[in-house]
Amino acid sequence: MDDFKEVQVTYELPLDGDGFLRRQCPTCDQQFKWHDGPANEEAEQHADADVYYCPLCGSPAEADHWFTDDQVDFIQGEVHKAAMPKLDELLDGVFKGLSGPNIKVKRTGHLETPVGPDPLVEDDDMVIVASPCHGFEPVKVPDGWSQTIHCLVCGERFAV
Repeated sequence: MDDFKEVQVTYELPLDGDGFLRRQCPTCDQQFKWHDGPANEEAEQHADADVYYCPLCGSPAEADHWFTDDQVDFIQGEVHKAAMPKLDELLDGVFKGLSGPNIKVKRTGHLETPVGPDPLVEDDDMVIVASPCHGFEPVKVPDGWSQTIHCLVCGERFAV
């Protein structure tokens, strides 16, 4: 059973043509994009934040709370694809351990390994906006967004 303690899953989320990753606010559920990795030399000087602010509603959340619903479904599909062969192996070991001198147990089927999810595709949509206070962390907001925007790093409101 020790072999099943960890299943490692590697996945890649697509970026748009400008290097932005789609995100979804865990509070308001609206989508926007943030730049994946440093956007410029100034950004390279700053550490990644532990908390980010939704540019649309201003609510804070930890860095790993911004997945879109489609991204969550994709990641779960990748996890299932990786875990099922391990579970099948584990069951083989369980059934082998049940046989004895007076008992014979034979496993007749196996778990079906899912094919995995279709790859995600990222559209080149939305408009790039940089906050006056932390311009090194640009975001993309929906086309036609007319309300104030919040800085991704500090939550400060600003007009476009």
